[in-house]
Amino acid sequence: MAKTQVAAAPPAAYGRKFLPLLSAAQIDALKPKLADVIEYRKSGLSLNHVIGCPLECGYCIRHLYSNFDMKNPRALMSDEEAVAALTSHRYFRPHITPVQLFNKATDPMLPVVKPHTFDSLRLLDEQGLTNHVLVITRWRVTPEDCAILNGFKNIKLTILVTYSGIAHTGIEPVPSDIAATSLKTLYEHAESYRTIFYWRPIVPGLNDTHEHLATARGLSEHAHASVFTGLFFRDEIAAYYQENGLPSPYEDTARRKIMPEQTESRILDLFRRPADSEEPWGPLFRKTSCAVAYAHGLADYNGHFGIKELCDICPKRQLGLCATAWNAPAKPDADRLAAELGATGPVEITERAIITEGLDEQPRYFMQHGYGFQVHDRAHPHRERRHGRAEIGWSGGDQGAPTP
Repeated sequence: MAKTQVAAAPPAAYGRKFLPLLSAAQIDALKPKLADVIEYRKSGLSLNHVIGCPLECGYCIRHLYSNFDMKNPRALMSDEEAVAALTSHRYFRPHITPVQLFNKATDPMLPVVKPHTFDSLRLLDEQGLTNHVLVITRWRVTPEDCAILNGFKNIKLTILVTYSGIAHTGIEPVPSDIAATSLKTLYEHAESYRTIFYWRPIVPGLNDTHEHLATARGLSEHAHASVFTGLFFRDEIAAYYQENGLPSPYEDTARRKIMPEQTESRILDLFRRPADSEEPWGPLFRKTSCAVAYAHGLADYNGHFGIKELCDICPKRQLGLCATAWNAPAKPDADRLAAELGATGPVEITERAIITEGLDEQPRYFMQHGYGFQVHDRAHPHRERRHGRAEIGWSGGDQGAPTP
């Protein structure tokens, strides 16, 4: 595909108009997990020094941080301070730790947030870091933005465009056409960065008709890879739906994302290609890091290769890359690191994952990204075929056999 060339903008063109800072008193009033600008999540060490968003998506994770009503983005610190805090964080490892920008409390491509996004990317890139950096948006991206994104030469930059196709304005006021246009623009102009079609949340009865799925299938052609996933339906989000008279998609809430078995089956049927194809389902993935790694021609940094039922749709070449990179750590080394991070029980290493006790998500992700091998909590077993997903909508329900 021919790409339109746009001259790269100098840093001064985007990096000098900053948001006002919250006062110390305002920061003290925030929930501690929101006031802490760095949080380790599965797809990376997440930097969130700008909070507040006017988009009002009903299922937004901001409900969990009690700041859904904060519509005007504000900064907790400068970009320089934030990036310095990130790169000096105890869990950050140069060239290894994946990083995410503004993925829990705002949209990084909002006009008032965008200068901070670009400036933070610049500050990382100028250090010569080659870490994965993920930016997730559902807002407008222009060719001029793409020129800036193409200007970063060291970081492995991935732009993930969130698209749902949900038409219910009470649940998602932002038209999905905005994301669809941004996806096409990003893909058309991509040179040094990669673009992911981030198809989420898929909710039965809301955006899973044949027409919805076919539209998504077409949009997936405008990306280097695609990810499909379901809905986080936590208690706080369920309460918001009830308070606002929105149709509840499920009777129960869940700790993990809900992706019903039948919905997944229909998606895979639609994407299926000839069985002898090198990519039997195309570049379609169940997990974000798998799509990101594929788009950059690398092995999955989350080590999902051990969870074979996740990999049964992967392109054959990608399976080869992941197989070569996937190696269990030595047991004494895993024992030592887990103990240093605060584990309270013995470490077990299986053909699927490292099993720990007493470690919450953040130290487990630190281990996982360092080893490129899954790290699970014995208290929350991963069940076969439902790895990292809720039991809701799967045959057998809670009776499914746990897998280590």
